[in-house]
Amino acid sequence: MYLRCRFKSSVRHESEQSEVSRNICRGYMAKLILIVDDDSKSLKLMRDLCQASGYKTLEATDGGQGIELARLRKPDLILMDIQMPKMNGIEAFRILKADPDTSNIRVIALTSFAMQGDEEMIREVGFDAYLSKPVDIHVLLETVKKCLSGAGGITENRIEYSREESATW
Repeated sequence: MYLRCRFKSSVRHESEQSEVSRNICRGYMAKLILIVDDDSKSLKLMRDLCQASGYKTLEATDGGQGIELARLRKPDLILMDIQMPKMNGIEAFRILKADPDTSNIRVIALTSFAMQGDEEMIREVGFDAYLSKPVDIHVLLETVKKCLSGAGGITENRIEYSREESATW
C-alpha cells in the first residue's frame, strides 16, 4: 500500500516544493515562528515568506501580545520588531528572557528606524540576530534558518552570497 502526499505551496522552485512535500509526508513538524510587528505590511511579508519556506507562523501586533503567545505556544523562533506601541520589542525581549519558560527561545530583532548605535545596543541586550528594515528576503530567510538550526552567536545582519547561491533563490 502506498500513501501519496500532495502539498500545494507558494514555493518558487519545484525542488523547494518537493522538499517541503517530502518533509510533510514523512511526518516532519514544521518549526513555529512568532512574528511580532505592528506594521501590517511587514507582518504579512514576513508571514508569507516564512510560510512559503515551510514554517508555521503566529502573529502579534505588540510586545504584550507577543509575550502572551510565546508563553502559550512556545515558538521555536520570534521575529520581534523593536518600535511598537504599548510595549516595544526590547521590553518584551527582556520579559521573555527573564521567564524560565521562554528564556531559551531565539529572537531576531527587526527595526525600520536603524540609527547609529542601535545595532550595538540591540546586540548588547542579547538578541540572537539583528536585521534592519526593509529586510532583504534572502538575508531574513538565511538568518531564520541559522537561528533555527541552533547556530549560536549570530551577529551578522548581512550574509554574503556567491553568485551560484543567489541564483538558487
